[in-house]
Amino acid sequence: MKQTQLLRGVLEGCVLAIIAKGPIYGYELMQALHGYGFTSIAGGTLYPLLAKLEHQGALSSRSVASPEGPTRKYFSLTTQGFENLTAFQTQWAAFGAQVAAVMEAIDDEKSRR
Repeated sequence: MKQTQLLRGVLEGCVLAIIAKGPIYGYELMQALHGYGFTSIAGGTLYPLLAKLEHQGALSSRSVASPEGPTRKYFSLTTQGFENLTAFQTQWAAFGAQVAAVMEAIDDEKSRR
């Protein structure tokens, strides 16, 4: 299975979690994702997701003039965004436990052979 298929399901939750730490602009967010090892993330993936989350009410944004170039659009979580993040965390914990149980069962089966 390609990592991109797995990433599709978790990128939104990861983006919400990073933004929950405080206001952040797109390029800075992409660098943070890269720092966590999500090096395949590009602007063509991230910026449409940010626009979708803002349109859905999970993010708010404000433009801030930058002394180093163009105006930056900073994103923050809204109340809805925090609710979405909490729901993702709950779902991820349950899903992760299910996958771990399957993998442990397979490992147990392998060790008996």
